[in-house]
Amino acid sequence: MVHHGGCLCGAVRFECRGEPINVRICHCRNCQKATGAPYFARALFSHEALTIHGDAARFPSSDALDRMFCPRCGTRLFSWRKTRPVVGVALACFDEPGAFAPTEHIWTSARIGWVAINDGLPQFPENPA
Repeated sequence: MVHHGGCLCGAVRFECRGEPINVRICHCRNCQKATGAPYFARALFSHEALTIHGDAARFPSSDALDRMFCPRCGTRLFSWRKTRPVVGVALACFDEPGAFAPTEHIWTSARIGWVAINDGLPQFPENPA
């Protein structure tokens, strides 16, 4: 199975092959700042499962992670792990944004106070093992 997506202006397109490793909502402070939103909803794939068409820009947000975005429209697309061969793909950037449903919340210790989590999904104060 192949899932397609891209940025707002269409300059960067991508395809993910297969099913994600996991689908999580991350509430960490880095994700909040990088996305300008209260959390980052993403599907995790292996580097090899992702093909990027177009030139995505990178910002090293930590020693472990690069944030990738469209340099033309600014859409935040990926969180590229440098310490493991995996990449988080923004759920809302898929052509079918409902293709994957999150299964848990991580880094809830940094959750913004007005964000209510009442979906019944498991919650982890940090990253689960």
